[in-house]
Amino acid sequence: MSETAVEPPTVTHDDIQSIDDDSFTDRNVCLVTGAGSGIGRATALAAAGNGLTVAATDIDADGLEGTIDRGDELGLEGDIESIVGDLTSDDDLERIVEEAAQLGDLKYLANIAGMQHIDSIEDFPMETYDRMHQVMLRAPLYLSKLCIPHFRETADGEGCVGNMGSVHGHYVTSDKVGYNVSKFGLRGLTQSIAAEGDGETRAYSVSTGYVKTPLVMNQLKDTAEQRGIAVDEVIEDVMLGQSRVTEMMEPIDVANLFLFGFSDLGRHLDGGDLLFDGGMTLTYE
Repeated sequence: MSETAVEPPTVTHDDIQSIDDDSFTDRNVCLVTGAGSGIGRATALAAAGNGLTVAATDIDADGLEGTIDRGDELGLEGDIESIVGDLTSDDDLERIVEEAAQLGDLKYLANIAGMQHIDSIEDFPMETYDRMHQVMLRAPLYLSKLCIPHFRETADGEGCVGNMGSVHGHYVTSDKVGYNVSKFGLRGLTQSIAAEGDGETRAYSVSTGYVKTPLVMNQLKDTAEQRGIAVDEVIEDVMLGQSRVTEMMEPIDVANLFLFGFSDLGRHLDGGDLLFDGGMTLTYE
């Protein structure tokens, strides 16, 4: 499998799973982080495609405009509003939630933004680790803290947090300590929200293997160099070698899982993890 085979695909209207849910209306707001590309963009489109008003946030203003443009091209039922912000800034996190709440009843939070760095523990730059922790674990915690009071103010007093997990929140690979620690931590955050939510504020995580996103594309060369192998071998042996399903998921596949989790169909999904990894973590040869 070549690099071109894992390039992020464009979301189409037919890709978006339509879910019949009384809460999926433009009155209710879904805040999506990392909405400028990849899974975040796909989730913003899927939420708007199901009639929700979307507060799309990212540090990449151009990426957010691309998400909005794609939503306009598809003629989606819900609106997507851009909120540019830096997840490492508490002032920005507070402003993001405040602006999202001005769009309607803030009911859903999708913590999707992520980053990656490839290095051994011995060589891992601590300033990079600190930034990864801020973006991928501290920001989801603080955003959840800020959103929960808004959830209580919705029509039914309920809300839901969806966190983007990973197979690397179940087991780990080498040279990704910052990512691994963050993903394990997100599962802890998910369960903590559920423990305190009394069934009214739910939380769940979505754990996948490798998905066709810019984040995956951008780590191919670094992983190949770190392991002394070709890029194609990274895809075939490292990313897909342990999977029984030897096909990468697309961002919209993951986005549809987020909408399922937010919907009434997921009402018993509270603290749990949706593990969609092609058999990577639970089978072996």
